[in-house]
Amino acid sequence: MISLAVILALVGTGGALGWNQFQDASAASEGTPFFAGYVDVTATPSYSFESAATLTGKSVVLSFIVSNPDEPCEPSWGGVYGLDDAQTTLDLDRRIARFVQNSGDVSVSFGGQANSELATECTDADDLKSAYEAVINRYHLTSIDLDIEGDSLADTEAGLRRATAIASIQADRKAADKALNVWLTLPVSTTGLTSVGITAVDQFLAANVNLAGVNAMTMDFGDTLGSSGSVLEAATAAAEATHAQLDNSYEKHGTPLGPQTLWSKIGLTPMIGQSDIVGESFGLDDAVGLNAFALDKGVGRMSMWSLNRDAGCGTNYPDVTRVSDNCSGVVQGDSTFAQILAQGLTGQIDAVVTSATATPRVSSTPVPDDPKTSPYPIWSKDATYVDGDRTVWYGNVYAAKWWTSGDQPDTPFSDDSSAPWELIGPVLPGDKPIPVTVVPDGTYPDWVATTIYEKGDRVLFGGRILETKWWNQGESPQAALDGSSTAAWVLLAEDEVKQILAKAEADSSAVPTAEPVAG
Repeated sequence: MISLAVILALVGTGGALGWNQFQDASAASEGTPFFAGYVDVTATPSYSFESAATLTGKSVVLSFIVSNPDEPCEPSWGGVYGLDDAQTTLDLDRRIARFVQNSGDVSVSFGGQANSELATECTDADDLKSAYEAVINRYHLTSIDLDIEGDSLADTEAGLRRATAIASIQADRKAADKALNVWLTLPVSTTGLTSVGITAVDQFLAANVNLAGVNAMTMDFGDTLGSSGSVLEAATAAAEATHAQLDNSYEKHGTPLGPQTLWSKIGLTPMIGQSDIVGESFGLDDAVGLNAFALDKGVGRMSMWSLNRDAGCGTNYPDVTRVSDNCSGVVQGDSTFAQILAQGLTGQIDAVVTSATATPRVSSTPVPDDPKTSPYPIWSKDATYVDGDRTVWYGNVYAAKWWTSGDQPDTPFSDDSSAPWELIGPVLPGDKPIPVTVVPDGTYPDWVATTIYEKGDRVLFGGRILETKWWNQGESPQAALDGSSTAAWVLLAEDEVKQILAKAEADSSAVPTAEPVAG
């Protein structure tokens, strides 16, 4: 604590500048810089952000919530999954709860390069606010990210709707003594934010949104990269220019900030490895340099696109100049971009100081194993499970990785790959039993070892519907139930089974005869 005598001495000797610098440094130190990598929620294969073994840092930004193509004011993950669909298909709520149980912080990003951000399509102010709130409330968020680019960024009317809705939500939460940290993620060139990017910042400040910061997408520089071709130099130039632009914006709106405070309100997000532009690549050395720059300047946030891509591509991916959702396109060895970029950034995304007290971390209390409330059957040592089957054990949901019987789901294994069960996440408050699909006898003929089956034929085996992938005789469907990818049979997905049964119920003529039929 600086003493009154020192303060008076500073002012008395013309030390106002020194006092301003002290205030600036004090304000900048209120939050701890953090690393939070983006996770593409809808990418295949699914990235296990909830597993501590795959995560660097304590925060993730799940991406992207956009407008549902069929219902403009309904939030969806990538235009593919509604919020309920994401829980049913991706186990998203359960995985988030597991991550939070392990002291992680989750933010959700709205927008992105593809599809349309909610404010672009949803023109009703109340419905737009409700759409944002549906996501914030469902996932118990205290931090959100608005990734605005492309057509969504150019639409200034949508920008006004967006800023107004977020300001209203933030004000409501402040009145309830809850925080909502808001990051605005925008594209940049070496000269900083685009003109429409500056407009977006101005709209938020004019609406009195308390921005946690502006996150610069230091990627895809293209023609602005410069003669050196250095993505690192372009990224640092973009950061410096963005700092100057934010200085102007805050000054213009009557809330000037000191230079150190402004740096704490800047985030940097490179696209690791091969970018969207051929010949433009962000390597491990660039990551080292950008991390050093961030630490030197006191940058408040470091992110990257994306955690899904943080690995070398391998020999089965021949053209590394083509961007992959699942690998970086550069040689990484044992290193990861996340480890490098996160070095020295020890904070968490929810720790950013705003004008209200942060919402307490949400932790799921394990629910007793009660068949009346558990979403899946309670595990039994006498039952037989096959690949994909779900069960509940001591308040957690597990998925079988192959045929198993008598193997307790929480039995520890030194090598996770040997465990027959995969932990999905906790049973959540409000969960209800998910109806078990029962396939009636006679829906398809039972498998017979001596029968010759053609590609597409379907059978019943152990109460499951399976379809043959090629001509075969005597090849048991059991291999498919065990999870073998080389089996002659494939187990039909739950949704497909439900469609078959619904059609059979509606039209009894759709029920197959006792002979094998083509599927």
